[in-house]
Parts: sequence; C-alpha cells; structure tokens
Amino acid sequence: MKRTQIAILALSSALSAGACRSDDAAQAGGRSPVPASAPMSAPTTAERLIYPPAERVELVEDYHGTKVADPYRWLEDPDSEPTRAWVEAENKLTFAYLERIPERPQIKQRLTELWNYERFGLPQSAKGRYVYSRNDGLQPQAVIYLSEGLGGTPRVLLDPNTLSKDGTVALSGMRLSDDGRYLAYAVADGGSDWNIWRVRDVATGADLADTLRWIKFVQPSWLPDGSGFFYGRYDAPAEGAELEAVNYNQKLFFHKLGAEQKDDELVYKRDDQKEWMFAPIVSEDGRFLVIDVSHGTDPRNRIFYRDLSDPASGVVELLNEFDANYSFLGNEGSTFWFFTNLDAPRGRVLAIDTKDPARANWKEVIPQAAETLASISLVGNRFIGSYLKDARSLVRVFDVDGMFAAEVKLPGMGTAAGFGGRRDEQETFYSFAGFTQPSAIYRYDVKSGASEVFREPKLLFDPALFDTEQVFAKSKDGTKVPMFLTYKKGLERNGQNPTLLYGYGGFNQSMTPGFNPARIAWMERGGVYAVANLRGGGEYGEEWHLAGTKLRKQNVFDDFIASAEWLIAQKYTSTPKLAIQGGSNGGLLVGAAITQRPELFGAALPAVGVMDMLRFHKFTIGWGWTSDYGCSDDPEEFKALYAYSPYHRLSPNRCYPPTMVTTADHDDRVVPAHSFKFAAQLQHAQACDNPALIRIDVRAGHGAGKPTAKLIEQYTDETAFLLAALGESRLTPAQ
Repeated sequence: MKRTQIAILALSSALSAGACRSDDAAQAGGRSPVPASAPMSAPTTAERLIYPPAERVELVEDYHGTKVADPYRWLEDPDSEPTRAWVEAENKLTFAYLERIPERPQIKQRLTELWNYERFGLPQSAKGRYVYSRNDGLQPQAVIYLSEGLGGTPRVLLDPNTLSKDGTVALSGMRLSDDGRYLAYAVADGGSDWNIWRVRDVATGADLADTLRWIKFVQPSWLPDGSGFFYGRYDAPAEGAELEAVNYNQKLFFHKLGAEQKDDELVYKRDDQKEWMFAPIVSEDGRFLVIDVSHGTDPRNRIFYRDLSDPASGVVELLNEFDANYSFLGNEGSTFWFFTNLDAPRGRVLAIDTKDPARANWKEVIPQAAETLASISLVGNRFIGSYLKDARSLVRVFDVDGMFAAEVKLPGMGTAAGFGGRRDEQETFYSFAGFTQPSAIYRYDVKSGASEVFREPKLLFDPALFDTEQVFAKSKDGTKVPMFLTYKKGLERNGQNPTLLYGYGGFNQSMTPGFNPARIAWMERGGVYAVANLRGGGEYGEEWHLAGTKLRKQNVFDDFIASAEWLIAQKYTSTPKLAIQGGSNGGLLVGAAITQRPELFGAALPAVGVMDMLRFHKFTIGWGWTSDYGCSDDPEEFKALYAYSPYHRLSPNRCYPPTMVTTADHDDRVVPAHSFKFAAQLQHAQACDNPALIRIDVRAGHGAGKPTAKLIEQYTDETAFLLAALGESRLTPAQ
C-alpha cells in the first residue's frame, strides 16, 4: 500500500506563512563550496534574446545574521496583474523561440506515433469482478473497464474523458469495495492535488449522491461489507487560496454511504499535532482500523489502531516512537505483520502481538537481505517481496513463517510493480517495464508460481534496435553511483553523441527502469539516455537515503556531477552535447547543478523544481519536506540550504547553459513561484547569449493526470529545445 508521505513527496509552496519543525537531529556531513566563477564553454545561440521586464524590488531579509535579497518576491502571487502579465510575456517569448526550431513538427509527429499504443493499469478485483484502466493510445485520459470474471467481456465503467472538454480533469485514485459492489473514485481538476471523491454503483454504472471534498494524499479504506469507508481530509481553505494555502490539521473521518459529508463521523484528530497526517487501513478481517500516522515526507511514521469489533474502544498508540518506517501488511487475530526498516536499513518483516506489544516480544519473520526490500505484500497466504538489486527488480516469495518459497521469474532487466491482493486470494497482478519495454500486465498464480500475460501493448518500434547497460561512476567522496545507459545499437563513443542525463536523488525514491515514448524518439535520433541513481534515493535502503538529506544534500549534487563527468570521460558525450533534466526534487537537482558547475553542461531542463530553499516550507505541503531538506529557521540548516539554493546561487556575469524551465499554473505541490523566481533571476544573471526560457503550462499541475496531448506537446518542446541547444539543429531566422 502506498504510504501518505510517498504521495506528497515532491514539493509545494504558497503565500501564507508557515514554520518548519526541527525536532530531529540534523544529519552530519559537509558540502563543497560553490565555485565563485566558471569559464564560458557552453554553446551559445547566434543572438541575444530580449526578455520580458521583471521588476527587481528592494526586499532583504535577515536569516540568523545573514542578509538575503529576494528581488522577485512579488512573483509568489500567481493571480496578481504583474505576475499574469509576466507569465503571458514569457510564454510568448518561449513559444516564438520553439517555433523557430525546424524539427519541431517532425518531433511531434513521431511522438504522436510512438504514444499511440495501448496502456493498461493493474487490475483491482473483488468477488469475481475485475476493474482496470486502459488507454487506447491517444485518449486524453485512461478509461476504467469492468469485467465479470477474468475472461469476461470488458465494459466501460468510468470514462474520465467525459468530465471535461480539454481532458484536464483526471482520475486520481480509485478503490473497489471488498464486496465488489462499489467503486470509490477521485478526480482532480487541472492537475491540482485536491481530490473530489465519488462512489459509483458497479452494476448500474451510476454514481451515488456521495461527494467528498478537500482530500489530498490519502486513499480511502472500505469496511468489508461495503457500507462505508474511512478517509482523511482537511478543512476547506479560504476562498481564492485553494492552490497556495498551507495544509495543516488533517482529520480522519468515516463516511457512511448515502450520508452527506457534513454528517461524516470524526474518527481521529490531533489538534496538538497540526502536521500529522492519517492514512486509514481496514484489516481484511474487518476487525481493526489501522491508522498510519505520517509527518510530511519523513519515511519514519507511527502506527495507531482501533478495535472496530468493540464500539467502546479507543485509539491505541501501538508504535509511537517515530524511530523507523512501519507498513501494515496484515494480521492473524491480534498479531500484526509489519514491513519496517527498524534496525534494518534495507528492510525486513516483523510480527507484533497487540495483546503483548513490548519490543522484547517482537518476532522477526523475514530478515534483512543483501538487497533492498522496496515493498512487500501478503497475498495467497504468502509474502511477496519486491527487492532492488542495483536499482533493478528482484521478486521473492516467502511462506507466512518467513521461509523462502520461490523467486518470480521476470522478463529481463527492469521494474516489477504491483503484487497487491488479499490473503485469501491465489492470484495477484504485476506490471513489468524497462527503458525500451512498455508496461505489460502479468497475472501471477501464487500457488503454482506461474506468470502469464494479462494485457500487453503492441509495440510501434523494435526494442532490439537498442541496448541498455548499467555502469558505475565514482562520486567526489569515492561512493559508487549506479547509472543506466540506453542507446541505439552501434553507438560510437566519440564524444559527439547528444546525451540526456536524468536524476532525482531524494525522498527515498528509487529511479528504476521505466518506459517513456519520448526517450525512444530521442534515441532514434542518435541520443543517449542516462539515468543516475543518486544518494537521497531508496536504491540501497535508508542509509543511502539519509546520505543525501539535510546537511548531506550536497552529496546528491556531487553524485550527479560525477555521473556527468564520467559520461564525458568515457567519450559517450562531451559538454556541448550533454543535457541534464529532472523534475520536482529533480528540478532542484538541475538548478543546483547548473549554478555550481555551469561550464559542465550543454543544456538544462529543470521541471517544477524547488528553487527557493529558504521559503519552500511556507506554502501548501512544503513544510513536509523538511525531513529531507532541513529548514531555514534552523541556523545550521540555513547555512546548508543557502549554500545550494538555486534561486540564491545565480550570480551576475556568469554564462549559464541554455536552459528551459518548465512549470504549470495549477501546481499546488511545488507552486510555480519557485520556477518564476528562478527564471527571472536566471534571465537577469545570464552573461552570454545562451537562452534562458520558461515554459508555463496552463490547466496543468505538478504532472499527474496531464492529458496525452499535453504530454506530447511538452516532450515535443523539450526535445526540440535540446536539439537546438546541443547543436543538432539551427534556428530559422527571427521574423
């Protein structure tokens, strides 16, 4: 089951003030100073762009004795007339520039062809009914289908494409009731994190009157009889501040089908802990409500529970030390099974008897392995564990007593995901994908150990034309950093290959092989696609994650820079041909990389990034990222944040590589002010003719739910920009 902090992990921002906590010890470690200057070596265009005027205001704040200027603070107000005028002018400049790239129409045509393939989601099943998503290729949003029995004829249960004319209202979650009668589903408008939940009768396809609002980051959990579900929500924000206001004081409710939301039962709240978030899990036997209590994106959490068989029972604080990650897997009576990294940074499984929960009585069921246990589930009376071996999937099956039973045979080097289901079911489903292999859905028979294809897309290209290899770069402190490289067969290592290096490096998230049609188009043109597995991620467990957090965050940037230097040293590419890209926390990564080593890169694509590291905690869910970043309210953490904050590290009279910042006007996770301020400062600081552009999508958010046409447009523009920036194309004359 997805943890709450996974859903909110990337970022946010807003206009209301907020303070960040500092109740856990900062991680020790140093960082390298930012170079004072760098030689100009990035390729330049033949002309200097004239950027829209952006007023620089005299605004200086004192941070622990350090005076910090914030000349573009006014861009934090997305609805002001000056901001709107600036956005319109920037988009006009950017799209005029992109239209001058001759290959742009051909890129869009090829991407449209590559995107036109069937895509399927993992099925949810109950009482012989199967619900899954399918996109026929170019539909704006995937459609939800229902089949009676595994081999039944699918029929449309829910088509999100009918919810808006432009396809920007997207399905953002769904939960089939245990009795198979109802589907609770959520929709998000324009890419917002705010969800509206409704309930559909599976038999008739009609919606009930139930409508639940002001929900984000949490999925509901049904009672076994389908009479209602538990869910978490916030109080309604002030009118006009829905996309910027800070998110505090989530509460846990029970919704009985047919009731109005205002009449929902308040199950749990903590007025003394405004930052706590509650994810409900009803045990399969229906006896317990397990409450996963998280604190922002910190992987550590608490576990509380309530005995639903006793109406008089209260909430029991079972695990309240906030010392590790605990994920509820299932129960046998009063015994709960948990996946945890307590005293096991790569993960293990414990059993805790709630009747006698003292730590001395805890039992280890599955011990820590050499590989990282990324997730585990209990299906068919067996544990199915998904491990990472150097960022590649490895799946093992264990009996409930922890004895190894089998290994799931996977199609190759890639990423397996899924394996959900119930303890009393003998089947589960998983997806498998690679850099040149779109996700196929497999049905796994737990008893026999056999996998069979459930749904598989037909390919519009030949995967045999490409190679994928895994290499290891050495970071500044000697740490080995894995990196996947994918390219067209027959590649010559002559230093002339256009190369796109992608990274993330944060929030315990692992960058494993995955499919994107835009990467195929890039490689068909002779490009190399590289994905670096940086510290801060979860590839090697919690120690690897912590090595890239707070005062150690510089390790992430060092790993990324070392990966770039390795690609150049091994003659896969060279500086004029090397581009870097990342989104959200990865946008921060790219911003830090080009401010620390501008001479190293030929182009940069920072997307929806956290660029102002001194104020991120003041907006929407930004306070939740302090577990990874630290907070400027703390003097020592301020020093580390200020030293790499991309917005503050841009210096006049330096040549920065060709850069196109991307963001969206409805991003309420990493509010667009981060990108606005960074782009304005970059345009002010740029000392050479390299373009410094910003592309601002409208009716879009942080990325989830973006309709297919918008995805194609976005990747078309990014690819075209890179071709021009890396010398693979020449601009047509300006009109």
